[in-house]
Amino acid sequence: MSSCSPDQFTRLLKSCARMLLPLLSLTAVLTQALPDDRNQPIHITADKALRDEKKGVTVYSGHVQLVQGSMELEADKLTIFHTSEDAEEIIAEGHPAKMRQQPELGKGIVNAHAKVIRYFRAEERVLLQTDASIDQDGAVVAGNSIEYLIAKQLITAESDQTQEGNKVVVVIPPNVQQKESGNGTPKSE
Repeated sequence: MSSCSPDQFTRLLKSCARMLLPLLSLTAVLTQALPDDRNQPIHITADKALRDEKKGVTVYSGHVQLVQGSMELEADKLTIFHTSEDAEEIIAEGHPAKMRQQPELGKGIVNAHAKVIRYFRAEERVLLQTDASIDQDGAVVAGNSIEYLIAKQLITAESDQTQEGNKVVVVIPPNVQQKESGNGTPKSE
């Protein structure tokens, strides 16, 4: 019933993991998801599934859960656009849509949520829209939207500028500050 192969979903999951970990650790190093994740079966449960071959779209709706290894996605609706064999765009929607994954053994769980999580394969771009937040081990980035351009390793977080006082929020825990200073004491500004 799924419209894309496990390899296509693995590429999506790998991209999301690569997006989340660098943002939270505030370093330029990219890491992979747990090695076993990409080899695990994908399990999707939903109240309803609809595949329209002519339009090239598959929609899962109502309490959607996708699990592959340590990666879990929860949404009210999951839409997969597939005019070719590969999925071109995947959209998870919810109040909020949630994603969690353990990027590496010994690393904390990465949690992401937004009302809309979009993945654009051709652009290698992941976009969390509306009340977006990513956290891991006390590090947090939150804003109205968070975008990650995978190939460029470029991350942008933006606030909703139509609302007064709405800001991007970044929380850097003391253990990250100490690592950045290199001498065990937090860097001072």
